Amino acid sequence: MQDDPSRLFHIRDAIAEILDLSDSVSRIDLDSNKMLQYSLIYLLGVVGEAANGLSKQFQIDHPEISWRDIISIRHRLIHGYFDVDLDIIWETVTRDIPILKNQISEILNGFNSDFI
Repeated sequence: MQDDPSRLFHIRDAIAEILDLSDSVSRIDLDSNKMLQYSLIYLLGVVGEAANGLSKQFQIDHPEISWRDIISIRHRLIHGYFDVDLDIIWETVTRDIPILKNQISEILNGFNSDFI
């Protein structure tokens, strides 16, 4: 449990980078920009890896977040790298990541300063 805040900060920071990278681009840009593709894939992997490292109790205590789905995306990205579906990446980045950002922010705001 003591590593949970650190992992949440990793998730928060990766989300900030994802949103920054995707802010002024379109789905078409994603198709034509390999650096953007690789950056988003890497950062989604960071989110999934950090989520995978959260304690089971923490995940149980926060059922509002679909930890299994987050971790599953990481596994698919890392182990099926050349079969990445950019439609799924884009949907995750534009639909799911903003929601996750708010959820992680709420959790971090709920921690008292002694815990983190």
